[in-house]
Order: sequence, then C-alpha cells, then structure tokens
Amino acid sequence: MENLTVKVYGSGCKGCQTLHQNVIDALAEMNLAADVQYITDMQKIMETGVMSLPALSVNDKIVSFGKVLSVADVKKYLG
Repeated sequence: MENLTVKVYGSGCKGCQTLHQNVIDALAEMNLAADVQYITDMQKIMETGVMSLPALSVNDKIVSFGKVLSVADVKKYLG
C-alpha cells in the first residue's frame, strides 16, 4: 500500500487545530500510519487554490474545505 499523506491547511485557529487533532484520532482508530502535516503557511495554502479554511487533503487531493470534520467524517476520506 502506498504511503498515506494527510495535510491539514489552516491559519492556526481553533477549528483548524480541532481538524488536525481529529485527523490524528481517526488515523489511530483505523490503525493507519500516515505522514500528517499541519500547514499554516498562507503562501502554500494559496498555492493549493483553497479559499476557505480549514482544508484537508489526502495524498495531495483536496477532499474537504471550509468545515471542521468530525473523526467519523475524516475516516470516510481515509478509508
């Protein structure tokens, strides 16, 4: 299986931090190893084309933006 890369894009706000933690919790519950990155660099965020935060990408594909996903919702994108 390929290496899983999960990126959380955010400004460092509470919602972004919550999404980041939910990603970590979802991976733990699914017993998945992943390279989890929390990106707050606005230049890098703008390069993705994401206009609303927080955003989540799985293997460099944006799967969600503008909302804080629950652990259960994150798992849907990881499964």
